[in-house]
Amino acid sequence: MLAQLSIRDIVLIDRLDIDFRSGLSILTGETGAGKSILLDAFALALGARGDATLVRSGAEQGQVTAVFELAADHAARSILAADDIAVDDQLILRRVQFADGRTRAFVNDQPVSVQTLRSLGAALVEIHGQHDDRALVDAAAHRRLLDAYGGLEGPARAVARSHAAWREAAQKVDAHRARADQARLEADWLRHAVEELQRLAPAAGEESALADRRQRMTQAEKVAEDLREAHESVAGNRSVIPGLSATLRRLERRTAQAPELVEPAVKSLDTALSALDEARGHLEAALRAADYDPRELEKIEERLFALRAAGRKYNVPVDDLAALASKHAADLALIDAGVEELARLETAARESETVYRAAAEALSNDRKRAAETLDTSVGAELKPLKLDRARFMTEIVTSPETAGPDGIDRVEFWVQTNPGTRPGPLMKVASGGELARFLLALKVVLADRGSAPTLIFDEIDTGVGGAVADAIGQRLARLGRDVQVLAVTHAPQVAAQADRHYVITKETLERGRRVATRVVEVAAERRREEIARMLAGAEITDEARAAADRLIRAAG
Repeated sequence: MLAQLSIRDIVLIDRLDIDFRSGLSILTGETGAGKSILLDAFALALGARGDATLVRSGAEQGQVTAVFELAADHAARSILAADDIAVDDQLILRRVQFADGRTRAFVNDQPVSVQTLRSLGAALVEIHGQHDDRALVDAAAHRRLLDAYGGLEGPARAVARSHAAWREAAQKVDAHRARADQARLEADWLRHAVEELQRLAPAAGEESALADRRQRMTQAEKVAEDLREAHESVAGNRSVIPGLSATLRRLERRTAQAPELVEPAVKSLDTALSALDEARGHLEAALRAADYDPRELEKIEERLFALRAAGRKYNVPVDDLAALASKHAADLALIDAGVEELARLETAARESETVYRAAAEALSNDRKRAAETLDTSVGAELKPLKLDRARFMTEIVTSPETAGPDGIDRVEFWVQTNPGTRPGPLMKVASGGELARFLLALKVVLADRGSAPTLIFDEIDTGVGGAVADAIGQRLARLGRDVQVLAVTHAPQVAAQADRHYVITKETLERGRRVATRVVEVAAERRREEIARMLAGAEITDEARAAADRLIRAAG
């Protein structure tokens, strides 16, 4: 629900902070006090179109912040998750309107698109008025509302899933048929390509491996002679190792006679012989690595040439030749086994369609039963609202040919305002005042089913009074038990039903040079005075105060 609304520098509002709670909140005030400005500002925070004229004169920008308390299972959480916006129990929508016409939108201080803000606003708040073209008068939402009223959201989701499965099966049929047709046209070329590539048998990474091996062999050929000469010097006939070994043995026999003279030389010679032996080992290992069959290099060259020629022929990198061979083989398999696979896919698609059709038909029947109950329930609310000669009806047009994820029904709320007149869509047939009362009756019946958690009614009591206004107030109060309701009203009978009452006034500032809109919550005596003003007008009389007392007591 809406917990707080903060407005800065919007038209006549310089600074305004309002705390809201659950139940029915009523906003009243004299004409021109700023009720429409308040709603326009709130709509801006919900994603409405921006307008530079909303910025207060002399200010560079205006700002509206709406704070909502969010239930754990609220639909807005899926919208937030899709945009990677973290939220706990509190959701903050903020909209900045600049004087040059630009706007910026934020959710929990994270920049978002206006479309995201609008989607969240639609999930959080419904605004209803005499000339409203949103919420319940949108025929596209009527099917969803009927499903919510009849408890059919589960079957509706099942229909959507079965429709998706059917569409996926049908797409597989189309894709398989298209591939098989294309493969059939290219069959001869495909067979030649598959045979050639299978003979070649390319492997992923083969080109790089062969090129590396060829480079190592080429380099080895260049250094092999030097390696052999070095090995001959160390281990061949010209090796100094035998002579050094003999010298070392002679010196070792003399160590006892003059150790201080002989031992350093013995150690050095021993180290030199060890180093030469190690060098011999390295040289022998290098010679073994450099030893290759010249025919192997020739085979590598031939293999690289064949692979690269195939890559050029088929216009793919050499490493992709193996995948290309598999693809072409699969395309050929489609020609050979395509008829059987196509028949299997077509059978699966027909079965999916059968499941969908059965689920959609069952849902359609459930919708028609729910519509009868809905029409009766709404009809019972019309008489107290001075619409006793009117009829409300849910028009359902079932068309299997237009099957979709929502089923096979087109649902629209229709009304007949007087006997003998032609029924028609709610928005087209009902006048402004009638439309508001039809919507109120419908919302009372729907209560918290298919409804946003916050409902706003903008002067839906215009043009009515007495018992009708009282009936409107009672129904707004009933709605307030299930969802949060905010209502702007001129009817004292409606105002008397409020759980909380806010008065909107204009305050003169700067010695009359400008005015500002103010909103205060009133109770007890202040509330009675406001309702008495609504009854009596400019001059509040004792009779008006007494009448206000009676209205408040009756509502309580």
